[in-house]
Amino acid sequence: MKRLLWLLFLISTPALAQVQIEKPWARATPPGAKVGGGYMTIRNAGAADKLVGASSPAAGKVELHVHVNDNGVMRMREVPGYDVPAKGSFELKPGGAHLMFMDLKAPFKEGTKVPVTLKFEKAGEVKTEFDVGGLGAAAAPMPHKH
Repeated sequence: MKRLLWLLFLISTPALAQVQIEKPWARATPPGAKVGGGYMTIRNAGAADKLVGASSPAAGKVELHVHVNDNGVMRMREVPGYDVPAKGSFELKPGGAHLMFMDLKAPFKEGTKVPVTLKFEKAGEVKTEFDVGGLGAAAAPMPHKH
């Protein structure tokens, strides 16, 4: 009986500890902008998983996007998810896979944070905060040391 209860616990427990979000960040946006980009590295210590969605109170909608070469022209396309390999990682970065914050409620301002809920097939919901870097930033903002 104890074995059965333990097995049920393992099956029903989300794999939150297996998925870690590193250096989540977004670029600052100019006044009036309705879209913004978000980036991070997803580390997965467990079985293969898939990021299938995201949401944020800072945006009307958050989409998963990739850049694709369409006859020599780089375009963004929405995708249904990002595969995160078992005991591996997946990086969202400028010029590649990224989160697209749509219908921003207010501009992203450098030095602030954007709350985001990530939705994984196996790990479930993972809450994080994206640090907002400079307008046109190419990398995650450096943490402030006091």
